[in-house]
Amino acid sequence: MSERKPYPGDLSDARWGLIKPVITAWKERHPSVSGHQGAHAMRETVNAIFYQSRTGCQWHYLPPKSATYCYFARWGDDGIDQVIHELLLCQVRERARRSEDPTLLVPDAQSVHAAAGVPRPRPARMPRRRCRAASGA
Repeated sequence: MSERKPYPGDLSDARWGLIKPVITAWKERHPSVSGHQGAHAMRETVNAIFYQSRTGCQWHYLPPKSATYCYFARWGDDGIDQVIHELLLCQVRERARRSEDPTLLVPDAQSVHAAAGVPRPRPARMPRRRCRAASGA
């Protein structure tokens, strides 16, 4: 089988280099019950998960079909998805010459009211519309 043409949204070598150790360590902690190492390249699986996230396509359209969703679900259960997100976010902030952690907080009025214990105003209620069929019109 030939290599596929890379898509613009595929992981760069630098980004893959950041998350590969996390995924490798996770796979070592979660060996396959049957003992196989997996038939699919993990980089392609991650690219497929990111593609689904960006496009919203159905999981069954992604190669490798069942493996992609399986890894997505298991990584979500184990928190690995958050670790990967944090690693990539830190890299993006670093490239933009920003601190890894945002330090500025701009509270909005709703947050200030909630913190002070001020009750939220209730929205005005609209009168119920009657169904024309029920009213005999």
